Amino acid sequence: MNRVVGRGVRATAVAVVAAVVLVGCTGDSDDGFRPGSVDLADPYAPGSGNGGYDVDHYRLKVRYDPAEDRLTGQAVVTATATQNLSRFNLDLTGLQVDHVTVDGDVAEHRQDDGELIVTPGRRLKNLSRFTVEVGYGGIPQAIGDGVLGGSGFHHTDDGAIALGQPHSAATWFPVNDHPSDKATYDIEVTVPQGLAALSNGVPGERTTADGWTTWRWAERSPMASYLTTLVIGDYRLNVATHDGKPMVTAVPAAVPATGPQARTLSRTGEIADFLAGLFGPYPFESYGGVAVTDPRIGYALETQSRPVYGPGFFRSGQPNYTVVVHEVAHQWFGNSVALKRWSDIWLNEGLASYAEWLWTEHDGGRSAQQTFEQQYDWTNWSQPALDPGPDQMFSTAVYRRGPVVVHALRRTVGDEAFFQILRTWTSERRDRTATTEDFIALAERISGRQLGSFFDAWLSGTTAPPLP
Repeated sequence: MNRVVGRGVRATAVAVVAAVVLVGCTGDSDDGFRPGSVDLADPYAPGSGNGGYDVDHYRLKVRYDPAEDRLTGQAVVTATATQNLSRFNLDLTGLQVDHVTVDGDVAEHRQDDGELIVTPGRRLKNLSRFTVEVGYGGIPQAIGDGVLGGSGFHHTDDGAIALGQPHSAATWFPVNDHPSDKATYDIEVTVPQGLAALSNGVPGERTTADGWTTWRWAERSPMASYLTTLVIGDYRLNVATHDGKPMVTAVPAAVPATGPQARTLSRTGEIADFLAGLFGPYPFESYGGVAVTDPRIGYALETQSRPVYGPGFFRSGQPNYTVVVHEVAHQWFGNSVALKRWSDIWLNEGLASYAEWLWTEHDGGRSAQQTFEQQYDWTNWSQPALDPGPDQMFSTAVYRRGPVVVHALRRTVGDEAFFQILRTWTSERRDRTATTEDFIALAERISGRQLGSFFDAWLSGTTAPPLP
């Protein structure tokens, strides 16, 4: 993610179905079957995520009518039980559930404070796969998280934008809403003819009938739920191929075709190639980006394979390539290698911000070393980059101190080991989740050095460490 700060960074009837292949069983309440947890106890995202199962795939079919601001949906969620499961929850905010089935059988369900609570007719054995079908709908809502402002589903003049970190997905489909549970997606969105419906992954067949157009997208690499997006409206699309993969970029039809948004997004492929030379192969099957003009989107977000850029990055009237560098770098750091817990967010933002330093040097600007020296002097060392606290997870402690830590590591272990660490991280952890401890262990393995005291000082110490 990148925030804009000052001048710059950063239907009627409802139907949803969620399917899961279940192996059921019987037994009474004391036979070892118990409900899954209703919260993963992540203090950075209280109430988000649920325990007792791991989602493999979401198949989403939604229909949205901007004139009525009404969404109807059918979700099929395929998962695997991670315990003997008598009941489980999905996160869903602001929408009403019409029906739920588990493995084709009607299941009891109720909703309570952003939770969809499902009791299947047959209990689910540990390690069994199951399918949940959920029918839902209503008027979707934005949510305020107190950090970025509005997240979730925003109704716009010509459509909608579903976007946000750490929350957003649960405002438009039932989900296990925590990055520790990544899954693949098929997303089908039906909107009035003439509007675009943009989402993640590879574009599929587009069909039109009776004044409605259905757009199809497939993300075959596991994706954290906050990295999903849905952008509906009057957009000008550029559909091309880059390195043998589809590249879909879009800007609002109301902005000039040669304006800063389109000019900025036109270099997405070039930037991805530059970063691939440093970090290893680009990790997904498609590229792209979407620029939006809604002023409520005061940030850019690394939504998987297709980042979304808020209007603040283009206020100068000039292209802004560094924001593309940041969000494309996240495709490796944060998307392909995702967080297991939000307190490690410096791993996402520190490495993506450091990519900006490398691009600036590559593009003829100041060197990474010069930027490091400046940022070292500007850093507030009383604020940790690691586990900064929920209110500081998008603060300069993460975005400025984070890349300082990364460059200090480079200076400490040397260029050869440093870039080998990054390339090994992205290859060994591809499509998985990770922690700071995992990163430190890899850095020590590649460099052959003990780095615990280094990371303690640079990530969490309260005074400036000596320059390496």
